Amino acid sequence: MNPTTRLWIKRVDLLVGLTVLGWVLIAWFILVGLDSVLQFLRQLRFVGQNGFTVSNAAYYVSVTIPRRMYEMYGSAALIGSLLGLGGLASTGELTALRAAGLSPLRIAISATWVVTVLMVGVVIIGETIGPWGDQQDRAMQLRLRTGAIGLGQSGLWARDGDRIINAARTVLRGIDGHARVQLLDVKVFTMTTDGELSRFDHADTAEHVGNLWILGQVRSSFIDKDGVHSTLRANDRWQSQLDPNVLEKSMIQPQYLSTRDQLRNIRYLERNHENPVAYTTPFWGRILYPLNTLVLMLSAIPFAFGALRSGGAGRRVFMGMLLALIWHFGQQVIVNFGVVYGAPPLLANLLPAILTILLALLYFRQLT
Repeated sequence: MNPTTRLWIKRVDLLVGLTVLGWVLIAWFILVGLDSVLQFLRQLRFVGQNGFTVSNAAYYVSVTIPRRMYEMYGSAALIGSLLGLGGLASTGELTALRAAGLSPLRIAISATWVVTVLMVGVVIIGETIGPWGDQQDRAMQLRLRTGAIGLGQSGLWARDGDRIINAARTVLRGIDGHARVQLLDVKVFTMTTDGELSRFDHADTAEHVGNLWILGQVRSSFIDKDGVHSTLRANDRWQSQLDPNVLEKSMIQPQYLSTRDQLRNIRYLERNHENPVAYTTPFWGRILYPLNTLVLMLSAIPFAFGALRSGGAGRRVFMGMLLALIWHFGQQVIVNFGVVYGAPPLLANLLPAILTILLALLYFRQLT
């Protein structure tokens, strides 16, 4: 390859990449902005209830923006690619690039590098600021719904009469097709009327069964005038007004957790010989998120060489949203079928990407 050809390819990469980058950023900003405004308007319906204010609604939207950025990036990459490459096609620049000997696949690669670079930042957001924002949101929602329960860096805190309860973690367990909340590393402080500690219970787990909470692997310490007395039991009944439904709402949904937290919950459930499907499916969805975004983008690029060449921006946006919806629902159907029929979660999440890659490669082959 001579120096002139190398320089030409670099200019092609910059032309296509920067054009796509501009449109991806515009589409991303609009999608996140519209979703945030809609969520803010929905939250305004609760203003005045349980002390909920307009500032609380604004806080809810602001802390969940990172998660919305993570969720919307795939659609923004798709729509931005269609707008950018469609614009180049309508002005004849894609035709000139192909006349110079560049294949549609080569042009598509020039468009994907900027999406890949942005993807690194998006993944970092989804693993750090996104889960943190959802935790802040849950803590605020609990604080407004009930003054007896709160979330902090040290886990969940609740007050139940003369007892103060702390659970380091909460996890969802699938039982008979239903998700049930289980508290881990539970500490129960029982106080006297004078505010002094009279009893301390530490349990590995706490689970709501019927009208009772069942504590597992409980060590109880009683404090009286004769000193401290401790007992150890495999399980113990715990009469508490702690509502498991409220606790379930306090949990961050598995798909919003970081991969580290998802993996931690998966390993815990596996150690206890329980089905971790509530976490394995969103875990592999997060792991494959970068791949799925690039696959979705590549599958839409061929339309810029054909169906969208003479269309306007509105047509390209419509086509982008249509493809995003088809991909979203198609992926959900395949993944859900995989869960129902016991397919490995990795295979169920990977199959939509494999099928889309095969269809995209077949389309690119027809264009050459």
